[in-house]
Amino acid sequence: MTRVRVSALLIVLIFTGACSSVKLPAVTEEPTGSFLPGKVIWHDLISDAPDASKRFYTELLGWQFEDVGAGMGGAAGYSLIRHNGRLIGGLVDQTRLQTRADISQWVTVISVADADAATASVRAEGGRVFSAPVDVAERGRLAVVADSQGALFALLQTSLGDPVDRDEVGVGEFLWNELWTGDIDTAGAFYGRLADYQTEDIEVVRQSSGEQARYRLMQSQGRPRLGIMKNPVDGLQPTWINYLRVADEAMLRSVIERAPQLGGAVLLEPQQRAVGGWAALIAGPSGAGIALQTWPVDE
Repeated sequence: MTRVRVSALLIVLIFTGACSSVKLPAVTEEPTGSFLPGKVIWHDLISDAPDASKRFYTELLGWQFEDVGAGMGGAAGYSLIRHNGRLIGGLVDQTRLQTRADISQWVTVISVADADAATASVRAEGGRVFSAPVDVAERGRLAVVADSQGALFALLQTSLGDPVDRDEVGVGEFLWNELWTGDIDTAGAFYGRLADYQTEDIEVVRQSSGEQARYRLMQSQGRPRLGIMKNPVDGLQPTWINYLRVADEAMLRSVIERAPQLGGAVLLEPQQRAVGGWAALIAGPSGAGIALQTWPVDE
């Protein structure tokens, strides 16, 4: 399905060696002085087909890519991803890493107030630390970890502040972040120690089976930050799923139709979600999976 499992050695190579060599810029254009622990503040695409990935997302969603990794002595190239000029993520050129393994995937980055303390909490709660906190130029202090059930993600203590909250997410931008896991309560307790989340359990009805299911909403600073749900795919390891906003079902089906023509693939056909709206799962040319979600959900 999605390529989400990588070795600890390769994770360390990418994020501590490669990213520190690139001297990554901050995740905001200007210092915000706003720190929002618990918020997903960034997404990085590791791609073994960087040029094809850039064409794919440019033609599919209108993204723009800005290379910032020139002249870094053979380390991984890095590009900022923009949508309508707004920073929304980054792309790591896997072909410039010293590995032949296929490690293409999207990496979810969560804001923490103290990267060292958060990493210590990961260890204490039975998670794994693949890369201890390291200073990454203007971006801040970064660590790569997995939770106690094996879902990989990154922790970032920003230097200049986190992206501020916005009331409107543009079409083609990151809308939501969701953990698919084996045990909702264990996962909720684990992430609850990384940030001051307020939780709410919502009973939903699965469209495919009519069965009731539990969905945990994690909120901080009075805003929804992420969701936790029981893994719906047999055999899939616990993983983070990132959602891009599409305007309505018609746009969703148009994107799904065009994705294979642009070198991608459809992993999950459009379907109604138990929490509302329509969603689908696609992969870009590198095989890294990403979800699409209609918003508002009643369209």
